Amino acid sequence: MKLQNKIHMYTSLLLAILLVAINFSVYFLFSHLSIDSRKDQVEAAADNMIRGIQRAPAAVVAGDLLRAYVPPDGMLRLMKPEGDFLSPITSSSEQSLSLMKAVYDETRQVRVITHENNRYILVSVPMIWSDGEVVNLQITESLQPTMQTLQVLRIVLIAVTGIALIPVVISGRLLGKLITRPITSMISTMKEIQRSGKFKLLPLNSSSRDELVEMGETFNDMIELLERNFVRQEQFVSNASHELKTPLTIIESYASLLKRRGLQHPKIFAESVEAIHSEAIRMKEMAEQLLLLARNEEQWNIVLEPVRLSKIVTELKVTFENAFAREVQLDVQADCMGYSDENKLKQLLFIFLDNARKYSDESIHLTIGTTGEMAQPCIRITDQGIGIPQDKLSKVFDRFYRVDEARSREEGGAGLGLSLATGIAEALHAHIGLESIQGSGTTATIILPAVPAD
Repeated sequence: MKLQNKIHMYTSLLLAILLVAINFSVYFLFSHLSIDSRKDQVEAAADNMIRGIQRAPAAVVAGDLLRAYVPPDGMLRLMKPEGDFLSPITSSSEQSLSLMKAVYDETRQVRVITHENNRYILVSVPMIWSDGEVVNLQITESLQPTMQTLQVLRIVLIAVTGIALIPVVISGRLLGKLITRPITSMISTMKEIQRSGKFKLLPLNSSSRDELVEMGETFNDMIELLERNFVRQEQFVSNASHELKTPLTIIESYASLLKRRGLQHPKIFAESVEAIHSEAIRMKEMAEQLLLLARNEEQWNIVLEPVRLSKIVTELKVTFENAFAREVQLDVQADCMGYSDENKLKQLLFIFLDNARKYSDESIHLTIGTTGEMAQPCIRITDQGIGIPQDKLSKVFDRFYRVDEARSREEGGAGLGLSLATGIAEALHAHIGLESIQGSGTTATIILPAVPAD
């Protein structure tokens, strides 16, 4: 059964049960109150009758006296312990009540009885007769008018229930459509994506902020994530097949050369091994960078926290100088705090330091300070290398782009460093700026978010 039909059935059934329960409760309460009210009326009539009988002159015949008080649709009866004191007096419409077996009661009783499928109220009250003897006065009065009223109420409630079920069923159908509309739209969108192979987002009602819109937004976020993953996978396959072809060709060529002439010519052997080794290292670095670029930012496990920039840069300076035997000059203009991920910030700085090392033979300058009106923390990496032409400055962040193809190949670069740096900076909510003068050097500026106030 479809969800829409389930919602329709369950809501209609629930509302129908609720409506029937309410109407039944109304009927039960009204019935109970009506019968109790009739009991009170008959009991009050019995008390008035006793007072009237006790005030009547002694010369009045008891039968005539009782006949004056007989109910229009009931019976009066006077009883002693041994039986009827007087013959029962009934109204013309209730002659059969005189045939009903009577029981003497010493205490006041008010109850509902049934005789010949009709219901009656019986009030039994002990009283002192004019001769001082205690007798039992019993008044029996028909509940037929009340039962007829209740029957009319039953018909009205049944009719109202039947009429009310019509909008209940209609509203259940509309509710089912309303709830399942985003789900139906999702199914349609998924089928269209499956059929066309292209990603598509759900149209959403921005004015509504209910759970259905939230579900649609979550679906769109998921589709966007899948699309980004798909694009990243396509880029990875394309980039890997494009860039790994060259080192693999070189390795294959030198390996073939080793097989043919390597054992007889030591110089060729050493050259081939060195080329294969360097290309293998370059392939390893390239594969690592490609894999990192293929990941989503959510998979980088970034934890943003307050970090002291001077501490991070000092540690990285020592590591870099020891690894590459290159001098790095550090200038701390402001010992400020940034809001970043320490490991990813080090990786970002290392990319720019490595680029400065490759394109410059002079010392590298690291500067820590602030910038802008908001005094945001920033780090500058400056080299004194070949620089970047102005017409190429905007392209250096593209994947596999190299300003100097020959030098990059010689240094083992794949043109992925700055593209990776852009991804890391976006994940850190940092801003990268690049300034360069051809022949004089390049300055990379990394502006970090300030530590948020508590």
